[in-house]
Amino acid sequence: MLLPIALAVLGTWIGFANPVFQFPALILLFPAAVTQMALSAQTPGQAAKAGLWAGTLGALGVLYWTAIPIKFYGYLPWILALPMPVLLSLAMGLYVSLYAWLLHPAAHRLSPMAFGIYAGTLWTLTELARGTIFSGFPWLNLSAALAPWPFAIQGAAILGAYGLAGLLCTGMSWLVAGRFFSTTALAGVLVLAGLVVYGNFELRRPLPQAGTIRVGIVQGNVDQSLKWDPAYQKATVDTYLELSGQEISQAAPDLLAWPETALPMYFQDGEEPAAAVTRFARRTGVPVLTGSPAYTREGSDYSLFNRVYLVTPDGGDFPRYDKTHLVPFGEYVPFGKYLPFLSKLAHGAGDFMPGRDVAPLRYRDLALGVLICYEAIFPELAQARVEAGANLLVNVSNDAWFGRSSAPVQHLGLAALRAVEQGRFLIRATNTGISAVIDPKGRILAQSGLFTTQRLGYGETALLTGHTPFHRFRGLIHWTCAVIAAVLGTVAALSAPRRRTRKFR
Repeated sequence: MLLPIALAVLGTWIGFANPVFQFPALILLFPAAVTQMALSAQTPGQAAKAGLWAGTLGALGVLYWTAIPIKFYGYLPWILALPMPVLLSLAMGLYVSLYAWLLHPAAHRLSPMAFGIYAGTLWTLTELARGTIFSGFPWLNLSAALAPWPFAIQGAAILGAYGLAGLLCTGMSWLVAGRFFSTTALAGVLVLAGLVVYGNFELRRPLPQAGTIRVGIVQGNVDQSLKWDPAYQKATVDTYLELSGQEISQAAPDLLAWPETALPMYFQDGEEPAAAVTRFARRTGVPVLTGSPAYTREGSDYSLFNRVYLVTPDGGDFPRYDKTHLVPFGEYVPFGKYLPFLSKLAHGAGDFMPGRDVAPLRYRDLALGVLICYEAIFPELAQARVEAGANLLVNVSNDAWFGRSSAPVQHLGLAALRAVEQGRFLIRATNTGISAVIDPKGRILAQSGLFTTQRLGYGETALLTGHTPFHRFRGLIHWTCAVIAAVLGTVAALSAPRRRTRKFR
């Protein structure tokens, strides 16, 4: 079992973005290796153990950066910060372990063709569960590793990121189960080749005709350790206003996008320097999308929100969005009512409350579907924004928490998948990078550097209104996978084992 474990880990480390070298196609080693574990193991328990090692070690090489915000912004010593990526990776490994455990009986009781279909549908459900249970964390979606190659992720417009990952698993399972020289293996080759051909065909297709706008993104690169110091509030706002003025004079944008909590004060109070933003929008005639903490008060009780405002030139009651999917231990404490000794691992103003309204922020032809920070990693959240009428997705974030790690690149890849799934342009505005303009095919049209103070613009961004097959049939796709996996799993459980000496053909 050492070889398949090593291959799975290698494929995960190099397939995903890392500090040294990324080759996206190597992510395919992961499903191939787990398939081999199921074929080689003597018992389901042995397969599960191998899956646990492969899943945990693979995740650890990708999620190492989770120790950074805990150490530098949670103000905890390394001895307490380092276990975080280990525990999170172990949780990710448990899903792989369960997958391998369920895969083992089917490997010896189903035909090779049926086994591959079972492997793919089961993996789709595994990723769906990983993105949902206990608040969800779908960061290690296999499709995301392929995001640097837009042709490889076009299938997400039909199947979604989870379904595309499942199809990749089916193809690799057929290759491995067919021992590379059989009808089953040929089917695997055709699946993988078909995705490449389809992807390149889609990239050559023109985008639908629609109205366009010019978007300017401002990346302030504000030091996270100073951001919330009242003495730096005016300097922070002045930085954004100065860069925005330069963007308007040189590119004449129709919309300016600032990052999550770009305004480190309560914009709703209307005091300086936040009021300067309102005057700026009115004077220039350009709406400004900006993040700011917010609150509501009932008597002596306050509720805090991670909010985004669309500051429009005409003033009035500005459209706003409150983050609905909060970061556990970063923005709220799970079970904090029952476990008061727990404290947040990230520095902030207080425990946030989730928002409830996902309606787009509207101004003239704009209908902005806002995703704050890691909300962009959840397919269902982007789906909800588009379902509510968004014609442009905007991901505002503050990836300064991650330092100079692989996390901003990984985050960018996940955001690109949301653009493909929903058939929308996606604007990404971050404090320290990576800010970007991503088209509905997942192509990065403009991109900022890391830890740079800069403005980023792109000529024409289309305001699209159509729906992808994935958007229309998302529920049906996932339920179909569940039914197929349940039927084939039941057949495997009730069938007699195939002879172990018989090769898959």
